[in-house]
Amino acid sequence: MTTSNREESRRTFLNRACLALGGVAAAIVGVPIVGYLLTPLIKSSQSAWRDVGAVDNFAVGTTVEVAFDEPSPLPWAGQAAKTAAWLRRTDDGFTAFAVNCTHLGCPVNWLADAKLFLCPCHGGVFYADGKVAGGPPQRPLWTQPVRVRNGRVEILTRPLQVA
Repeated sequence: MTTSNREESRRTFLNRACLALGGVAAAIVGVPIVGYLLTPLIKSSQSAWRDVGAVDNFAVGTTVEVAFDEPSPLPWAGQAAKTAAWLRRTDDGFTAFAVNCTHLGCPVNWLADAKLFLCPCHGGVFYADGKVAGGPPQRPLWTQPVRVRNGRVEILTRPLQVA
């Protein structure tokens, strides 16, 4: 075998080795990304009724934050598996508002003295009924279904809405 043939075969071997290692690296990086992108298409998010307390715990005319478990948490989610809603009791019943602003999903705060929901991130303001009072949000706060069953208040949870 001549020197040029040996160099040619070594070059061919190194080219193939680089291509193989590059393919393995691309697969290691690409498989989780493809899984992340395809999971919502294959597995739909779950909704579930969550008990948030006895009816007597909520006074008429008040708005309180209630915490509950996410409907489909990941096993390693820990504290991130907790979520919340703003529960308002009126003479007509209960209304549950999502804790996220309809502008970009930032958490909103309830200001009891002003009777307003306020988004501290971008200045979104919502009335007590969830309608937009000012700022960049174009839509009212999202609501979640509420029911009273056996003297307990339950909220139908769902994943965070973004559109």
